[in-house]
Formats: sequence, structure tokens, C-alpha cells
Amino acid sequence: ELSNCFQNTVLVWAPCIYLWVLSPFYCLHLYCHGRGRLPLSSLCSAKLLLGFFLASFGFVEFFYILLERRQEIQQHLVFLLSPLCVWQVFAVCVIHWERVRGCRSSVFLFFFWLLGVVCSLIPKQALQGSLGDVFYLFKHLSTFCTFWPYSVFVANLFLFFSQNACPVQDASFLSKILFWWFSGLLFKGYRSPLQAEDLWSLREEDTSEKIISDLEEEWTAERTKQENHLSTSIALGSRLPEQAQFLRKIQKEQSSGFCLLRTLARSFGPYFLTGTLLSAFKPFSLFFKSLLLGFMKDEDAPLWKGYFYASLMFLLSCLQSIFNHQYTYTCFTVGMRVKTAVMGLVYRKSLVVNSAARRTCTVGEIVNLVSADTQKLMDFVVYFNAVWLAPIEITLCLFFLWQHLGPSALAGIAIVIFIFPLNGFIARKRSKLQEIQMKYMDGRVKLMNEILNGIKILKFYAWEKAFLEQVLGYREKELKTLKKSQILYSVSIASFNSSSFLIAFAMFGVYVLIDDKNVLDAQKIFVSMALINILKTPLSQLPFAMSTTMQALVSLKRLGKFLCQDELKPDNVTRESFKSGERSLNGTFSWSKDGPPCLKRISVRVPCGSLVAVVGHVGSGKSSLLSAMLGETEKRSGAVSVKGSSAYVPQQAWIQNASLQDNILFGREKKESWYQRVLEACALLPDLDNLPAGDTTEIGEKGLNLSGGQKQRVSLARAVYRKADVYLLDDPLSAVDAHVGQHIFNKVIGPRGILRDKTRVLVTHGMSFLPQADLILVLVDGEISERGSYQELLNRNGAFADFIHTFASSERKDCFSEASQRGNITVVCSRRLSVRLSVTEYMPFSRDLSQEQLIRYEILHLLIQFSIVFLYAFQQAASLSYNYWLSLWADQPVINGTQLNTDLKLGVYGALGFAQGIAIFGTTVAISLGCIIASHHLHLELLNNVLHSPMSFFESTPSGNLLNRFAKEIDAIDNMIPDGLKMMLGYFFKLMEVCIIVLMATPFAAVIILPMAFLYGFIQSFYVATSCQLRRLESVSRSPIYTHLNETVQGASVIRAFNEQSRFIMGVNHKVDHNQTAYFPRFVATRWLGVNLEFLGNGIVLAASILSVMSKGTLSPGMVGLAVSHSLQVTGFLSWIVRSWTDVENNIVSVERVKEYADTPKEAAWSIEGSSLPPSWPQKGTIEFHDYGLQYRKGLELALKGLLSDSLFFQIGIVGRTGAGKSSLALGIFRILEAAKGQIYIDGINIAEIGLHDLRSRITIIPQDPVLFSGSLRMNLDPFDAYTDEEVWNALELAHLKNFVSELPDKLNHECSEGGENLSLGQRQLVCLARALLRKTKILVLDEATAALDLETDTLIQSTIRSQFEDCAVLTIAHRLNTIMDYTKVIVMDKGHIVEMDSPSNLIAKRGQFYYMCREAGLL
Repeated sequence: ELSNCFQNTVLVWAPCIYLWVLSPFYCLHLYCHGRGRLPLSSLCSAKLLLGFFLASFGFVEFFYILLERRQEIQQHLVFLLSPLCVWQVFAVCVIHWERVRGCRSSVFLFFFWLLGVVCSLIPKQALQGSLGDVFYLFKHLSTFCTFWPYSVFVANLFLFFSQNACPVQDASFLSKILFWWFSGLLFKGYRSPLQAEDLWSLREEDTSEKIISDLEEEWTAERTKQENHLSTSIALGSRLPEQAQFLRKIQKEQSSGFCLLRTLARSFGPYFLTGTLLSAFKPFSLFFKSLLLGFMKDEDAPLWKGYFYASLMFLLSCLQSIFNHQYTYTCFTVGMRVKTAVMGLVYRKSLVVNSAARRTCTVGEIVNLVSADTQKLMDFVVYFNAVWLAPIEITLCLFFLWQHLGPSALAGIAIVIFIFPLNGFIARKRSKLQEIQMKYMDGRVKLMNEILNGIKILKFYAWEKAFLEQVLGYREKELKTLKKSQILYSVSIASFNSSSFLIAFAMFGVYVLIDDKNVLDAQKIFVSMALINILKTPLSQLPFAMSTTMQALVSLKRLGKFLCQDELKPDNVTRESFKSGERSLNGTFSWSKDGPPCLKRISVRVPCGSLVAVVGHVGSGKSSLLSAMLGETEKRSGAVSVKGSSAYVPQQAWIQNASLQDNILFGREKKESWYQRVLEACALLPDLDNLPAGDTTEIGEKGLNLSGGQKQRVSLARAVYRKADVYLLDDPLSAVDAHVGQHIFNKVIGPRGILRDKTRVLVTHGMSFLPQADLILVLVDGEISERGSYQELLNRNGAFADFIHTFASSERKDCFSEASQRGNITVVCSRRLSVRLSVTEYMPFSRDLSQEQLIRYEILHLLIQFSIVFLYAFQQAASLSYNYWLSLWADQPVINGTQLNTDLKLGVYGALGFAQGIAIFGTTVAISLGCIIASHHLHLELLNNVLHSPMSFFESTPSGNLLNRFAKEIDAIDNMIPDGLKMMLGYFFKLMEVCIIVLMATPFAAVIILPMAFLYGFIQSFYVATSCQLRRLESVSRSPIYTHLNETVQGASVIRAFNEQSRFIMGVNHKVDHNQTAYFPRFVATRWLGVNLEFLGNGIVLAASILSVMSKGTLSPGMVGLAVSHSLQVTGFLSWIVRSWTDVENNIVSVERVKEYADTPKEAAWSIEGSSLPPSWPQKGTIEFHDYGLQYRKGLELALKGLLSDSLFFQIGIVGRTGAGKSSLALGIFRILEAAKGQIYIDGINIAEIGLHDLRSRITIIPQDPVLFSGSLRMNLDPFDAYTDEEVWNALELAHLKNFVSELPDKLNHECSEGGENLSLGQRQLVCLARALLRKTKILVLDEATAALDLETDTLIQSTIRSQFEDCAVLTIAHRLNTIMDYTKVIVMDKGHIVEMDSPSNLIAKRGQFYYMCREAGLL
């Protein structure tokens, strides 16, 4: 009973004081941070009316006291003072002020109403009379107001869902802490599948633009500080410049990771600290709950105390759940922002790294940085606080144990001191192993990137097996390292999870052994066990947190190293804005600071409006000259200045995965008349007729559905449309045939072209264009040997003049030897382009593991599953047994101040505990090994499925999607799933143990536990429906980021030349934001689930406590202690089950995404067992077509129709306009496309009946796009090591590469960079020729193979092919007509049809299309 004075003063004034003291500060805050007046909605009106209604009760109470309680007022004026505090009126004023300042919900008023409710619910003396009931009602009406913020939230939810704004910003306080604001999306996802448009837009503070703009400033400042510090320290400590440079590089790499960490901490640290403060509540609530167990020993305590303590434990559990999930929400929000920030920094860096740095950081490595490494940083943010919070919890636990057990607690401290150094050593070893593993992973992903980029070459040469072995070699090393790391991790987990037993065993053992009078009763044992159980969470989290931290430090180091790479210097080129279009170059240039110069003593001034041609042999430095003008090279000395804007056409066309129109406009506004003029000038109008959707047709990645010539013309059209002042054209006419090249020169580049008033620098091998150039630069070994106009150079009679005369005479030489016509060929080529754009109907063939391997794998799979379940069951049975043994020990009666058989009890307890420790180690090792075996199998299956897919699959699947599978998804299977499984299963079995203990103590608890289990399952299933859809949306939106990054890195020089960096940065910002739009609700869904489930778990705590109080007389103290001490862990267990289960559920999608390619149709078998194919096949190289037809996809007309021929055994030239379908025949011969009808016979054998590798390894193609892989030059020539070094050198000599290779330091072991970028395009083409010469097969297909070579080298190569393949069938698809003038037959194709076919001399005599093409090429 509380006194009247207390009831009418403290309980009435407490809310009033809170309101009056804090409201001025709150109103000032609203004034300073207002968001604009809210409209007076019906909801606001209702709120205000209800406030006035509540205030009116205050006045009623005031008059009632005046009239009915005059006597008391005279004695105690306090009765009159209490109702005078009409605080409701002021509360209404605050509500109105909030509306004026744009505040939709109020934390301040929430606590005010809550305080009012609490004060009104405290037991008071009953008021007499009818008005007493009114006042009772009045006091409880404030309860309704407690739920008012929630009603406001509901209204806001419906209001904002229509606008798609994130509701968290305007949710009420109660809604925010319980995540009720998320319920709307859950209901929507439960009713129907979620779509991208259903998701909320990101909050402004979560957008890429906001995050990165703030972070870039911090990072730039940090970099500058680091540079200054390094310069100072090295200047003081070293005098030698080489030594200083080396030290600078080493220190920069070592400190770069910490620089990045400091930058991220400054940007996101303050918000992260708010979450950290929330997490600090958890240990104190745990200790307070455990100390409540101390009240069990008071046998005479009244029952209400028991119920009070039970309710208090429930309240603490609920508060712990709320604080824990708010902390986790904060961590995930920070993690999301860190991911956005790091992705943004890496992307921006990839646009500015110089050539030397670009060679060390491949596309695969950069993709790894934004996938695997950013994920590790996100995990670090979530688990980092456990690194410092866990030791604090452990220290507090040991302190309270000392209070209970005295010096015996030192034994527990000794165990902890032993465990920590052991795990510190393990963490260091794992960190080193992870670095090694990441190195292997980088190598694997880099190789996979190259395989996907060069898959066409692999299929043409039948090299899939060689590269598959290389990838598996990396993978084996990666998994071997991972296995060592996981075994060490298992030791760590076993030591930490057994630590609670070891500490208890040591402390109880010392306690009972040092003195017989030391008795372990229920209170001592179970308060101690509750404290030791609290130790379980920090001790189990700590290895995971330390592991995550170590992984994050490695990732930080890798990211920092990349972000501190050397950048292109802005002063490489001096740019002046006024549009004169003049360009001057003077100095020496190299590709890296330490490398040899690629251009020496260059001095060029290009006058405004002139056409400058740059000529020279392969590798003479022509492309380097253009790169120097763009500022892409290191300037050793001299200066480069540009007046006006630039446009650049690279030698290898860079095409975006966008529509053809977007590729040409390249971010500019479309001006129809100019656009049409550009299309016509670049000879693209006829191609638009062949495309299914004209210029809106989507172009595949890297222009897969365009021919080489079309790609080059689109690249040129992009530059022309730009209307720049200076045009740098790197041999744009090499990939188009002669008459199209002449058309483009006349209409675009030449003196009468649309660029005639612009400054043009043209690298070319076409001699026919040189007379029209204003200035010709002749490059030899990086130096300008001659310069002048065409006539001036001829008059000098130098090397250039000799070459021109030699070439001109050989060009017009009469080499038209007529050969007899053998057979009639009729070919009708349909629209090649339109069909490439759709996914091809694949052959129904699938390559699987053998039946024996499958059975073996299934048996192993079942054994591991059985082992894991058995070991987990055994582990928890041992745990349950030793806990139950303790309860029996606690209940043993004390005789003469001692307990009997303590040694036996201690021995049994120890045996059970050690058995559990061994089982924990066995369990974690079994899961780790099982996951590694599964991961190896999944990766092998994925690799096999991808390599067995036909070319049409790669044309329709972005490489970013595939690379994401090999990088992010495989990494998740390797690392995330095993860790999540260990945690989830461990906590699940512990939860089962707790439920069994509670049921053993109080069987009646089943009435509460079982319904809660069903409710638990319902909430979980309700959540899963939405969670799966959010996960799908997030994974779908992730791949485009990697595809865009891949595309950007490869086209960085073009993007820089056009000065389009800001547009591409905006593009990646949009893609990252789109991905985060799905990621944000995904982790909020987990928090919603966690809060709801943990409140159910808290119900179990309440049930166990109340039932124990009710059964006080019947239960032994030991069982009560066991039940209550274990029930305290339920909330923590549920929290970790939710977290780990969600992690597993999210990462298990990686398995689905890896397996999705298992069901895609595959191409035919690589080899057929029992094949009777002769080893020397084909011996003659004769090709026969029997009614052969080819189509790109079922349902479309045939691309080749009814091809009939006798044996073809001669040289055939195939000519025609770019995109006419010349390559279709080659695709048919190599079975890149299977026959729609008919057959092809080679030496009398039907090629459809033999394995693909048996066919492709016996014939050879030199493709249009030369592709090299990173690795040695020898590996690029002979990946199977099938030829001797002598044979390789001979092939290089015939390909005119021997001199170049012999001058390299490592000769055949010269390391080619990714894509062969450290060789010129011409040199790469010669390497492809050397491959063909090495294979020396009876059938050779040349697909525009010498397009990138200068004419002199081309002439030499043609003579080599004629001499070396004299007795072979050679099919040449040519642009330079002079190369096929001595061929037996020439096929002229136009728009997919053969329009002419005869010997060259006969075709010229007929004066048809071939005759006009020869005239345009200057051959007649």
C-alpha cells in the first residue's frame, strides 16, 4: 500500500516534470531540424481532439476535488496542486508544434505517455464513489495513447507505400524498435511475388552519390597525408634514389590498408558507434539476470517476489532483444554503406589507373575486389564489436565468479589465459593461409575471365581441356589451403565451445579439492553455471569474430593496394579549351616508369584541320603514339598539348552491351539529321536492314552479334557523331573490306569527308590512302625515321619510297592463274545477324559424371551427413548429461558439513565434458570437409557445364554473370556456408538441449513450449516467402554491376578519350543503388524475424521461471537451478539461430545459382569412345558438301542452303561486304553451329559422327580477333606441350616473329599479360599465325587474319601460307583483294548470297561485282 501523499505527488508529478523539463529542448530541436509543415489530415485532427478530450478529464478531476474533498484540501494542499498540473494541455501543444515542423512521430511523447501509463498502473487505494470509476478510466485512457504512435505509423505506411519512399524515416519510435514498419512489405510479398518496382527507394544517406562524394574527400586527404609522411620518412632514412623508390613502394603497400580503414572509420564511425553503445547493454542485462538466480536460496521468500523476479527477467530479456537487433540493424546499415563506398572507390580507380598498374590488376582481380573482398568488409562490420566486447563480458563473468567461488575462480582464469594465446596463434596462421588462398582465387578468376573472353578461340582450337586443367590446378591449391585453414578453425571452435565446461571443471574441481568443507549447493552451482553459460556466447563468437577480422584485414590490404596504385597523371597532356584542334607532341614516352621507352625523341606538331597518316611495321609504336597523345603513357620528358576536344577509335573496337544507337550516341542527345548522315558515311545503313530491330537492336557483350567490320564501323560512327576537334584513328579500316574502306575514307576521313575540317591522325596500313594525307609519319622502333607528304617521301628515295615501289609492283603483278573449276557451289546466306541475337536451340546433350563416380559421391555424402548428425547428437547428449549430473550433485545432502564421493562426481563430470569437446572437433571437421568436397564437386560441375556450352550460350549470357558464379558464389560456398552451418546447427542443438532440460524440470512447460514452437514455425514460413523473393531480386541486380565493371575496365581508354567518366560513374552508381534497394529490405526482414522470434523465446524464459515458482514445494533446488539457468540462454540462442540460419539461407542461393547451368543444353561430345578415326586424318584435306544447310536457330530460314560440291582441294577466297555472312561456312566446318540438314565430309568421313575435339584439333583457323591468354608465350602457342622448342622456334620464324621473341629477356617464357595487352595487335595476329603453322593441319581457314598487319608483313605472311600450306585446302575470308588474286576460286558474297564464283581472272573478265571491288581497291 502506497500513501496518499506519494500517489498524489510523485505518481502524478513524474510525467509532468518529464514533460516540462525536457519539452523546451525538444521544441528547440524541432525548430532547428524542421522538415516543413504537415497538412492537417484527419489523423492529425483525431490526435489533437483526443488530446483535448484527455485534458478535459484533468479539469473534471480538479472540480471534483474542489467540491467533494474540501476537508482534505484544507489539511493537504497537495491534493489541489496535483490536478493543476494539466500536462495534457501542454502535450497537445507539443503535438501541434510537431505537425508544424513536419515530425510525423515523436519519441519524446512516446516516453511521456509510457511514463503516464506506468504511474497509473502502480497499485493505489480504490477511490470511493461513482466518480472513482471515471478517474480509474481516465488513468487507463493514457494506455490507449501508448499505442498512438503505432496507429500513426500504420497511417504513414499506407501514405508512403504509394510514393515508394522508405517508411522507416517516418515510422513511430515503437515501430522502429520493433521493425513493425517493415510488415507492409512482408504482407505484400506473402500475398504475391515481389517485383523490383515494389521495393522502396533508398534513403538519401544510403545512395552512392551521397556516400562516395563524402568519402572521396576523406580518401584524397588521407592519401595526401600518407604520401607526405612516406616522402619525409624515406628522405631522412635513404639517400639512394632506387632504394628510396623501392622502400616507398613497400611502405605504401603496407600502410594502404590502414589508410582505407581510417577513411572508412571517419566516414561511418559515428553512426557505427551508436550501434556499439546499444550492444554494451547486452552483457549487463545478462549478468543482472544471472544474479537474480541468487534469490532461489531464500526458502522463506513470499511467492510474489518469485513472480516479480520472473517478470523482471522477462523484461530484461525483451530489452536485450530490442537492443541487440537495433545494434545488428545499425551494423548491417553501416556494412551496406561500406560496400557502396568501396565499390565506388574501386570503380573510380579503375578509370584512372595507368597502364603499368592495369597490367598488374586484371579484370578478374578487380571483380574479386568488389565481390569477395567487399563481402568480407561487411562481415567485419557486423562481427567486429565482438572482438572487444567479448573480452569485457569474459572479464565481468570471471569477476562475479570470484565473488561466488573465491580463489577457485583463478583456475577458470588460467583456462581462459590458455585459450586466448592458442586462438591468437591459430588466427595468425589462418590469416597467412587466407592470403595464399586469395592469391590462388585471384589466379583462378583471372584465368576464368580470360577463358570467357576467348571462349571462341578455345572452341576453334579444341583447347578446353588444357585450360580446364589449369583452372583445376588453381582450384586444387585453393582447396588444399582452405582445408588446412578449416582444420585450424575446428581446433579454435572446439577449444572455445568446450571452454565453458573446462572453466567449470577447473573451478569446481579446485573448489571441492582444496577444502572438504567447500560444498557445492544448488545456488553456488547454478549461479556459477549461469555465469559460465554467459561465457559461451563471447567465447564462441570470439573465434568467428577474430577470423572475420583477419579476413577483413587481408581484404583491406588488397583493396588499399589497388586504390594506391599509380594513376594517369593529369599533366601528361596539357589541354586547352579553345577549339583550334591543334595537337603537338614532343618527348620520350614509356608504358611504365621503370620500363624501356616505347617512343623515343618524338617531335610532332599536327596543324589544325590536317590529315596525318602514321605508318610503320608491326610493333613499331604506332598505337603507342596515339596513346601518348591521349596521355595514356608515362611521359619521361617533353610535353604533349591538345587544343580542343578529342575522339578516339581504338584498333580493337570496344562495343558496349547496349543498343546500336546508344553505342553511336554515347551519351549525347540524338540529332536525327546528323545521326543519319553519320550512319550513311560509315556505311551502316545497309546493316540496319539486316538487324531485327534496326538501330535499336541490343548488341551483345563485346559486340558478339556483330562482325568484326561492323564493330569497327560502329566504333568509328561513335567518334564521328561526337563532332570533336581532334580525331585519333587507330587503323579503323583494317577490319573492313577494300571497297567499304574506300567508301569510309572518301565519306569520313579523306579531304572530301565529313571530318575534312577536323584534325585527324590516322594509323593505317592501306597504301592507297597515303597520297591524300597532308603529312606522313614513318615509325621505326619507336622513332620517327621519316616525315613529309607522300610526294616528298617518294622524292627522297628512302626506305619508304623503296617499300612503296616494291609493294606497288607486286600488287599489280599478273598472278591470275586460272584453275579448272571443280564442282558447283551454291550458297545462300540468310541474315546472320538477326539470328545471333536470340538464344540458340542447343543440342540435347549433357555431360555427367560416370555412374560409378555418382554412386561413390552419394555414399560419401550420406556418410558425412550421418557423421555430422551423430556427432551433434552425441555432443549435446554429453552436454545434457554433465549438466544433469551437476543438478544431482547439487541435490546431494550435506553430512557433517561435507559431501560424499566428490572425486567420483568430478571424474564423471570431467569424462562427459571431454567427450563433448572431442565431438565438437569431430563435428566441425566433418562439416568443413563435407563442404569442401561439395564445393569441389560444384565448381567442377560448373566449369564442365560452362566449357561444354555452345557458342550461342556465351553470346546470350553476359560474362559478368558467369564470372560472378566463379568468384562471389564459389567464395560463398567455400567460406560462408560452412561457417553458417556450424553456427546454425550448433545453436539449434543447444536450443533442443535447453527445451529438454526445461521439460524435465517442469513437464507442464510443454503446454507453453509446443504452441510457441508452432507459432515460431508460422512466423518463419511467413517470413521465408518474402525473404526468398528479396534474395532473388538482390542476386539478379548484382550481376549487372560486375558486367558493367568488366566492360568499363576494358574500354577505359575510350571512356577517358571521350571524357565520359562522369556518365559511367553515374551509371555504376545507379546499378549499385538498384542492388542495395533489394539488399536493404533483405536484412531488415531478418531483424523483423529476429525480434518476433526472440519475444517468443522470452516467453519460454517467463514460462520456466513462473512454473519453477509455482512448483517451489515439489521441485528440488538442483532442477530449478538447471531449468532457469539454461532458459536464460534461449534468447541468445534464438538470436544466433536466426542470424546463422539467415546467412546460410542467403548463401545457399549461391549453390542454386551455380547449379542453374547444369540444366542448360550442351554441345556434342568432345570425343567419342571407340571411334575408328585414323590418327593421321585428314590426310588430303578434301571437303565435300552434301546438300548442306545451316541455321542459327530453329524456326529461322537456313543461313546456308543446299550446299553441294565435289571434293574441294584448292585455295578458295571468300570476299564480300562486311556482314555479308562470309564466316558462316567456317562456323559450319568447325561445328560451332550444327548442320540443319545434309552433311560435310572431310576425307570421306562425316564430321557430324566424330567428337568435336577430334574434328577441331585436326583443322585450323586463324581468327579475325587475335586472342592471347595470360601466361607464357609458349603456353599460348602450345598449351598441351605437344611440340618441341625447336618446332616452336621454327613456327615463330615462319611467322616473322623469331627476331622479336629472341630479343625478349625470357624468350619463349615471356609472360603475356591479360588479353596479350603487352603485345601490339599485329604481333598478336602473328602469334595466331604461328599457332596455325605449328599445328600444320591439312585444312586452314583464314578469317580476315592479316587485317591488323602492315602491307609488307602481310605480303610476307601470304607467301609463307602459300609455301607452308601448298598441299592443303585453304579457305580465306579476305578484305585485301590482292591476297587472293592467285587463288583457284573466289566466292563473292553479298547479303548472305553467293552472287559470283569463279577464278579471279574470269570474274574480272565478266565485269561483275568482283571487278568493281578490284577497281575500288586500286588493283586495276
